[in-house]
Amino acid sequence: QVRVVESGGGLVQPGGSLRLSCAASGSAFSINTMTWYRQPPGKERELVATITRAGTTNYANSVKGRFTISRDNAKNTMYVQMDSLKPEDTALYYCCLNGVYCGQGTQVTVSS
Repeated sequence: QVRVVESGGGLVQPGGSLRLSCAASGSAFSINTMTWYRQPPGKERELVATITRAGTTNYANSVKGRFTISRDNAKNTMYVQMDSLKPEDTALYYCCLNGVYCGQGTQVTVSS
């Protein structure tokens, strides 16, 4: 059974930074694509960033230049460094592996 756990969320002021982590454990399988999603309060889920096993990345326009996605294949862990945070970045952030296995999420709140 695959377990996916996100961590690193919290309350931060506008302009601040946070680093989220997504750790996968459990049954042995090959993780190809790892994706960060977010769901703002009362809104639909949106894709934040994706990274393949080879390191190819893709970002939503709203976070380009501010967020950086990375992964450690040896640790089955993915990260997103979020800088210059804005109030509109407030959301539940969660990750999914291969588009199938997803965690429960970690809350990010950007507010003064």
